[in-house]
Amino acid sequence: MQNRRNFLRASGALMLGGLGSLMLPGCNTKDAKTTSETDSTDSTATANTSQNTPAAAIPAAGLQLYTVRELLDKDLKGTLQKIADIGYKNMEAAAGAKGHYYGLKPKEFASMLDGMGMKVRSNHVLVGGQAKEEAPLPDSLQTLNNNMQQLVDMAAEAGQSYLVCAFLFPSERKTIDQYKKYAELFNKTGEACKKAGLTFAYHNHDFEFQKIDNQVPYDILLNETDKDLVKMELDLYWAEKSGNDPVALFQKHQGRFPLWHVKDMDNTDKKFFTEVGNGTIDFKPIFEAAQTAGMEYYFVEQDVTPGNPIDSITTSFKNLPKFLPA
Repeated sequence: MQNRRNFLRASGALMLGGLGSLMLPGCNTKDAKTTSETDSTDSTATANTSQNTPAAAIPAAGLQLYTVRELLDKDLKGTLQKIADIGYKNMEAAAGAKGHYYGLKPKEFASMLDGMGMKVRSNHVLVGGQAKEEAPLPDSLQTLNNNMQQLVDMAAEAGQSYLVCAFLFPSERKTIDQYKKYAELFNKTGEACKKAGLTFAYHNHDFEFQKIDNQVPYDILLNETDKDLVKMELDLYWAEKSGNDPVALFQKHQGRFPLWHVKDMDNTDKKFFTEVGNGTIDFKPIFEAAQTAGMEYYFVEQDVTPGNPIDSITTSFKNLPKFLPA
């Protein structure tokens, strides 16, 4: 499979998911050269703080649907049924070639999942300020800068709990001033979400931890947004790849991380995506800190798979129990 960035450019119009389909949830970005100040939490204090999260506090496994994007475009219902048969329960949507909710109305998509014993908990959206050559999205596509309220209304119609900004394109993240403006936009979106009974969150990659003008953009997003209106969806792979300890982030910003992307890193120089449990990330202490994070849902994601994505997500699902609290 092609990587998320090339896939997005090739699809031209719509994949919005983490960055999911159009949204690129896990775009393959340049490795971070510097780590966030949030990683400076005193290690002794971290070690001495109880991380014991009871098994009952861990939700059922979820899946970021960007992982199976091409299969969904070919056979939406059949692919979702395969996901349900594996045992996944909580879905995070990523717009595909047919737009948000895979060409269905939000309520129709939610109903389809309900019929399979699954729930849509979140979906990924874009800011919409990228250069045309980065992603030529149609003018009609809803983004945070283009009919944000409609995105909120659709999320509410689907009955989901979260709306998540998936990604910032290179032209959208050149300066600290841009990040400051996003903090304002995210606060505004958070207010709209709260009125609709939702919560807004931001999904990271690694570039947010690379300093600009000696400032860490991720710190700007954390510190200049209202913690009650704007939460974080921590992508564990990108946090680890950028040199940050997820547990240290949870410690410093307790309760700020209700959503996680659980993806593993292979043991190669490239440090590429691999199935959960087949890589180098030790998820056990991370899950033990779930209550400190405020985690409500986690979604397995693998941006690129070596073969059929169904095989990869099956492997990840089977390996998850070894990392969960007993």
